[in-house]
Amino acid sequence: MRIILGFLSGVVGMLAGWAGLAFLVVALAGPDRDGGIAMGAFFTIGPFGAVIGFAAGIFLFVKFGLAARPVTPAAQSPFQSPAAQPPIQPATARRISRPFAAVLVVIVGALAWWGWYEFIRSPYLTHGDMTLALQFRLPENVAAPADTKDVQILIDESGHFWPGQLNENGWHGHQAGRVVILATVAMSYKARRRIVTLSMPGVPSQAWILDLPSDPDPTPGYTDWLPSSDAPDAIALNYRLTADR
Repeated sequence: MRIILGFLSGVVGMLAGWAGLAFLVVALAGPDRDGGIAMGAFFTIGPFGAVIGFAAGIFLFVKFGLAARPVTPAAQSPFQSPAAQPPIQPATARRISRPFAAVLVVIVGALAWWGWYEFIRSPYLTHGDMTLALQFRLPENVAAPADTKDVQILIDESGHFWPGQLNENGWHGHQAGRVVILATVAMSYKARRRIVTLSMPGVPSQAWILDLPSDPDPTPGYTDWLPSSDAPDAIALNYRLTADR
């Protein structure tokens, strides 16, 4: 167990030293437009920080991860005179510090989860960047806004917010005498919940929860119209999802 915890402590120190030295070099170097400084700092200078960090991690484990505890000495022989018996030296043994081990396990677990999330599970969609085409059907008594700047569309992907873009080749049309606003928004992340909001003058802000899985496939066509509320004059939304590749 000591060997395992000591090795894990060295690995944590190695990662911290590698990333810390690379970020320090990038911060001291200043703006880097082509990314050359960042690449050199990470792959050329970073390994030196990794070596130092690994040694520091092992040192910290030996220094703080192993706590001393007293050991009961063996009893003196009753057949020897006190003068002939050697003096009793206080004995100590080293044991693993539970607080240090707990903190180390938490850090290693968090790093393992992050590595799995970023490199195995991947937060990005399987189909790559996808385009969500949106159509907002306004009530009969609501006209199209006078300016495109008056229309604000936003999609919330579990905390990632992306603005919608009105169609350049005509951002509104008509269906059965009702104005329909046409827009698109880019999607790239897996998300458990997606919410689309529409804000424009003359009507309260509207919101819809999209019925899409975390890692959706392209839809064959537009969905049915989804009203934002049960009100008879509510704004309705339908959408279509396509893959960009």
